[in-house]
Amino acid sequence: MNWDEKLQKIIDYIENHLQRKEEPVDMDEIVRIAGCSYDFFLKVFSYMNGISLAEYIRFRKMTLAGYDLKSSDIKVVDLSYKYGYDSPTSFTKAFQQFHGISPKEARNAEVKLQVFPKMQVTGKQEYSWRIESKPEMRLIGKSIRISCRDNLQAVKIPEFWNECQRNGIYARLIAMDTGMPEGVMGVFGSFDDKTYEMEYSIMVTAEGEVPEGFCEIRIPEASWAVFDCRGAVPEAIQKGWKYLNEEWLVKYPFKHAPLPEVEWYSDGNSFYNDYLSQIWIPIILEEK
Repeated sequence: MNWDEKLQKIIDYIENHLQRKEEPVDMDEIVRIAGCSYDFFLKVFSYMNGISLAEYIRFRKMTLAGYDLKSSDIKVVDLSYKYGYDSPTSFTKAFQQFHGISPKEARNAEVKLQVFPKMQVTGKQEYSWRIESKPEMRLIGKSIRISCRDNLQAVKIPEFWNECQRNGIYARLIAMDTGMPEGVMGVFGSFDDKTYEMEYSIMVTAEGEVPEGFCEIRIPEASWAVFDCRGAVPEAIQKGWKYLNEEWLVKYPFKHAPLPEVEWYSDGNSFYNDYLSQIWIPIILEEK
């Protein structure tokens, strides 16, 4: 096993402890995987990655803590112990140093938190993709208009998700979902060249009447390029879009069908390393 493979295995081990087991990292296990002394491994880690192991673990803890604060009502005192801090005071200090705001302020839906993604050492992530023919879809959900100037959509879309989770809309959508398999969709609708705005919707496949205050979108039967993104959101889906725009579109220049692009989020824990989300690109298949 070369150094890259060892480093990736150690990073995967650290992430498993932080996100799943929620227990301190065992330095003896790191030594066993690395096959060298702990001091020597620390030097190699810093040299290869430009960051110390302690900093990496701290940055990942603060990133995950930010997700917890945005998606749950967990108390700061419980969060501090979850990530191995002796007191809420020491946790709050570390959180503020990383995010620039206090844990209390981080719960504000309009606040954007810092993200330090999981390190990938062993080269570029591989994406599986396929072409699927999907039947007509009837979607129900909530829609907003978002300005795309200065990349503002990168801020407004996560804010919209947070708002829907906090005001109960997300839970109502989950209850209405009749998709097979179940999953919530982020739908990128029409774009206005004059105002530089687009429509964005959070929706599910649903039947029955459209509830008051909700909207309906019907997407006809179509062919889609479907990309599987594995890992915690939002990093996994963001990396998927990066791969799609920088590599896939160059290799496979399909014609884009006049339909919305879709992000699909499966039922499950979206913070897990094996969580599945997908990007659907509507395409026109040329007749042979």
